[in-house]
Amino acid sequence: MNDSVFASISLGIVCPMANQEASAVSFVNSVLSQCASYSFKSVEFFAILDRASCDRTRELLDELKNERSELQVVWAANNHCVVDAYVRGYREALSAGCDWILEIDGGFSHQPGDIPQFFQKMIEGYDCVFGSRFCGGGKITDSSRKRKLISRGGTILTDALMGTDLSDMTSGFELFSRDALKYILSKGIYSRAHFFQTEIKIHCRNLRIAEVPIHYRAASPGVNTSVLKDSLYNLWRMYRLRRQGRL
Repeated sequence: MNDSVFASISLGIVCPMANQEASAVSFVNSVLSQCASYSFKSVEFFAILDRASCDRTRELLDELKNERSELQVVWAANNHCVVDAYVRGYREALSAGCDWILEIDGGFSHQPGDIPQFFQKMIEGYDCVFGSRFCGGGKITDSSRKRKLISRGGTILTDALMGTDLSDMTSGFELFSRDALKYILSKGIYSRAHFFQTEIKIHCRNLRIAEVPIHYRAASPGVNTSVLKDSLYNLWRMYRLRRQGRL
């Protein structure tokens, strides 16, 4: 692969983390190790923490940043939900001048070994590359049948209502160009729960997008009634906007 392609690109990695003291250090090191194979102009890992984290995750990462200059530990005390953590990370990466922004979940639910295929796809000229658990080569392990059905059903329903054509509309492992991420933020993210990942993909439906297969391990905390209500409300809201020609 031509190193000169990457030499002009600053990469930002956005990763909200909470209560992951057992894996935080090894996860950051593993992600950065995957990125070290490429001659990026710069790499910055933004670990976003807030009051949801009650163990030693922040302390361990503060120690690690003395060894890893790429690591930025961002304390976001004003966050109210996980969406705030992601948005704070996006804004940190944009403020740092990053050209590509990779979003990945901590705790090894997303596999660092899947990262290179995002880069390989992005250099083909896409605006966004989305990880998919349901396209060829993708898979989910250590997750309940109910959670898998919710993810698949949400994808099918969203594609039908919104005119999207992705195999996985709820995954959170993705790579954005700087301009694409700025565009997404300009459109607004209204969901306060898991649906925000779907909301992002809906905003990107007219951009140059691609999917790559990922291995997802262990679903995040259970999808409760309030999360489902948030998803259905915001999907209906976006469907109405689309029907009115306002989306």
